[in-house]
Amino acid sequence: MTDAATNADAGLRTPRERARARTVADIVRLGREHLATHGAAALSLRAVARDLGVVSSAVYRYVASRDELLTLLLVDAYNDLGDAVDAAVGAKSEGDFSGRFHALGLAVREWAVREPARYGLLFGSPVPGYRAPAGRTEAPGTRVVYSLVGILDDAYRAGELAPPPADAAVVPPALAADLDAVRAGLGLAVPDSLIANGVLVWTSLFGAVSFEVFGQYGPDTFKAREDLFEHHLHVLAGLAGFRRG
Repeated sequence: MTDAATNADAGLRTPRERARARTVADIVRLGREHLATHGAAALSLRAVARDLGVVSSAVYRYVASRDELLTLLLVDAYNDLGDAVDAAVGAKSEGDFSGRFHALGLAVREWAVREPARYGLLFGSPVPGYRAPAGRTEAPGTRVVYSLVGILDDAYRAGELAPPPADAAVVPPALAADLDAVRAGLGLAVPDSLIANGVLVWTSLFGAVSFEVFGQYGPDTFKAREDLFEHHLHVLAGLAGFRRG
C-alpha cells in the first residue's frame, strides 16, 4: 500500500477502526503461521489467541469462528497470489502478449513454491467441514484466471493468436452454448475453440504447479524443475495459440 493510500485510509477510519484492523491483521498473520506449521484442518482460534497473548474470548470479538479465520486466510492468499501475478504481468509491455503469458505462469509457480501451505489451502484438498461463504472468495479467487483470459483475448484481438486447425475449430453444440455464455459474460472476442483451449491451458498450468508443490513427481524425478516448467509453459503457449517466433 502506498503512503498516500495509507494516509487516505487513516483519514477514513476512527482510532477504534484502525486498532481493529491491526488486530485482525495480526490474527491473519498468526493464522498463516499456524497454517504452515499445523495445516488447515488443525487451525484453532484458541491457539491463535494464545500466540496473540489474549484470552480466546477476545479473539472471537474480531473473528467469529475457525471458519471465518479460514475465509480470511483464503481471501488473503488469493489476493497475495493475484498481486504477485499482476506485478509480474505488469512488468511486461502491454503488447508483449506471449511475455505476459509467460510472466503469469512463472509468477504462479514462484508464489506456490514459496507459499506451499497457502497454495495448498487454495488448491489442495478441501478442509473438512468448511464451506466458503457465498460472495467472499469469488472475486479474489478469480483474479489469476481473469488475468489469463485478458491476456489471451487481447492477444487474439491483436492478431497474435493463430487460428486453430480446421478439424479443431468446431465444438459440440452443448459446449458451444457454455462457451457463448463465457464469451458474453466476459466480453470476449476469442472464438470457441480457443476459449476451450484456454481452459485446458488454465487447468494444465495449475496442474503442473500442483504436481510440483504437492510432491507428486517424487524426490528423485525431474530435478531440473524450473526447466521442466519452462517447457510446460512453451507447450501451453502453443496450445493457447501464440504464434511461434
